Amino acid sequence: MNTTEIFLLAMLLIFAVPYLIWRLGKLDYWAPLVVVQIVTGVLLGPGVLGRAFPAYYGFVFNPAVTSALNGIAWWAVMVFVMLAGIELDLKAAWRHRRESTITAALAMGVPLLFGAAVGGAMLGYAGWVGPQALDWQFVAGIGMACAVTALPILVLLMEKLAVLRQPMGQRILRYASLDDIAIWAVLALILLDWERVGRQLGFLVLFILATLLFRRLMAGLDEADRWYVAPVWLAACAFGADWSGLHFMVGAFLAGVVMDAHWFTQAKLDLLRAHVLLVMMPVYFLSTGLRTQFGAGGALGMQAVMLAAAALLAASVSGKLIGTRIAGKLLGWPAGEAGIIGWLLQTKALIMIIFANVLLDKQIITAETFTALLLMAVASTMLTVPMVFPKLARLGHLPIPAA
Repeated sequence: MNTTEIFLLAMLLIFAVPYLIWRLGKLDYWAPLVVVQIVTGVLLGPGVLGRAFPAYYGFVFNPAVTSALNGIAWWAVMVFVMLAGIELDLKAAWRHRRESTITAALAMGVPLLFGAAVGGAMLGYAGWVGPQALDWQFVAGIGMACAVTALPILVLLMEKLAVLRQPMGQRILRYASLDDIAIWAVLALILLDWERVGRQLGFLVLFILATLLFRRLMAGLDEADRWYVAPVWLAACAFGADWSGLHFMVGAFLAGVVMDAHWFTQAKLDLLRAHVLLVMMPVYFLSTGLRTQFGAGGALGMQAVMLAAAALLAASVSGKLIGTRIAGKLLGWPAGEAGIIGWLLQTKALIMIIFANVLLDKQIITAETFTALLLMAVASTMLTVPMVFPKLARLGHLPIPAA
């Protein structure tokens, strides 16, 4: 086969296998399709099928095909992160700033501390810390990975649970929005390169000046033209951030967060997000799976990775639940709400995987650490609906709509 045919074979695997597993396995209750796509990417990668059938892996995912897939994956995730930035409702968070700030701080701060403790323990063992990482960068990165809430996946799950448009759902979105801002700010701090700090500060200054002009331009355009200008702005911001050493994902988020959601029809934003998830993001999930490794610790590599994933999952889930319980007591929430909010906010999936990919790209973590974080993200997301649905039912909420 030539490279084009092998590329199309890889695309066939990427789109067909996870959908068949999800639909035939009737996994909709346990996880959205995106989670199954992530797991399938891991299975197709070098850590599982690549190890069992190295000839298959070397043939299908050869360097030329992998390079083509990576290009699609980069653009897909930049568009996705830009949309996440656009959809942040910071004005609503400001209107309810006391409640939102207290809850967001506790919901992020407690799992961050728990995750940092696990990261500190991992420092004592070889194979987890990336070659370019300082100890504080590794610990902070692990802590923030445990504190992340995947806002786009949270929206999908709350739609499934029929709470997105309810007051509780809107409150949860406010908390997650503030945490999202903090997560990207901490990532930018972790990536700060003192040898290139002048270039990074220069990018931030130029970004602020360009944002003023960009917002004035967008305010004067029709919506149809805004849709054409937005990808140009995205590419420019991502290029500037990557050139400065902050990573193109930081630029993609900045590109979106300075755009106002009301510039676009909400239905079209939702449709674009759904289409990106449908036709582009599966390639990103596969490319993510290709980066997984189960090699730390020699012969006990898989056991070591699984143990690390379990510790990270415990830190993440318990941190969110404890943080929201404290917030609930301080703010006088009704009984049962703290548990629902905590379980929803511990949803990881996409944003944490994107976050971990950046850490891996910058060699702050190793492939084994990345694999442990990926497994933690998948497990946390799959726990969400089974844990939240009974709690919602006890509070009298409507059941999950039929698929």
